[in-house]
Amino acid sequence: MFRTLYRTVLGPDRTRVLPRALGRLRLPVLAALIVYSFVWAVVASAGYVRQADSDGWWVVVFALTLGPYVLLFWSPLYAWRLMAAGFYLVSLLVVGDGAAAFQYWTAAPLFVAVVAFYSRGIVIAVTLITMALVIASEPQAADMALFVPIIAAVVYLFGARGRAERELEEERDAKAALEERARIAREMHDVVAHHMSMVVVRCETAPYRLPGLSEEAEKELQEIGEAARTAITDMQRLLGVLRTNGEAPQREPQPGISRIPELVRPGDEAEVGVGDVPEAVGLTAYRIVQEALTNATRHAPGSKASVHVHENDGVLEVVVVNTAGGPSRGGGSGQGLVGMRERVAVHGGTLTVKSTEDGGFLVRARIPLGDK
Repeated sequence: MFRTLYRTVLGPDRTRVLPRALGRLRLPVLAALIVYSFVWAVVASAGYVRQADSDGWWVVVFALTLGPYVLLFWSPLYAWRLMAAGFYLVSLLVVGDGAAAFQYWTAAPLFVAVVAFYSRGIVIAVTLITMALVIASEPQAADMALFVPIIAAVVYLFGARGRAERELEEERDAKAALEERARIAREMHDVVAHHMSMVVVRCETAPYRLPGLSEEAEKELQEIGEAARTAITDMQRLLGVLRTNGEAPQREPQPGISRIPELVRPGDEAEVGVGDVPEAVGLTAYRIVQEALTNATRHAPGSKASVHVHENDGVLEVVVVNTAGGPSRGGGSGQGLVGMRERVAVHGGTLTVKSTEDGGFLVRARIPLGDK
């Protein structure tokens, strides 16, 4: 319980639950809440200024009323914390008829947002702290604090479905990431095996290519070659574990940079201004372009796409942009972006995906090349 209280009062909160839950309605709802809080901030500040002993503290009242709503979409928990920190102070500054109602109406949406979207432990801690704040700010109306847990229980029950859906979505993302990592490992096997095979060949042919090697050197090269062969065998066994039931092994070589133009659809543009790059990086670039064009065909039929692949200061940059198209045809696993992020992360790169101003979509991957 004490750990939950600590997390509630001081712990970090990186969840952006409100924008995810509201989807396309997030901007209208945000605007409505900002207007709501602005009106109450003006009312509270004006009420404070009308008091006989008012001074410059009206700015604090205004900021403590409006400020939490600015934080709301970044983190409902941070917004509630700011409200809680100023709740008692505002109750001391703003007195008279309607002062209590003003505080309750400004705090209620922030309290509801936390109760609706956060876990049970945090909800209990927030409810207890809010009850204590209500009692401390107006002891003669302590019975009003009894409504806090009632509101919390009702809102928590209504928010249960949303929490379950978010947990399911997180589980799907985690599963998709694991599946993509296994796929990456299967594809990378071919790349690594090729390099290991080269090590074996060079070690075994060294006595013929480099006459005059000492007996110790030949023995050393033989041991290196045997170790490389063992590594290849171990990777093949690992590959068998990663292969899903009924999946046949791939025989064809993994694609790379040179095959990206084959992916481009008729009418699209392609500019590949890169020469030789590491095989693993080339494979990643190919898969990113493949996924981006597949998404454009599926979700923006009839759109035009442009593909640009070039090197800049030791970084391979892959940019795929498609224009707006017709209605989405749906389909697909919905985890393509997860897969692209996993592939780029293998190389320590970055991936940017966003909508464009003309209604299209942009995918930009930056992959460090390292030492070629």
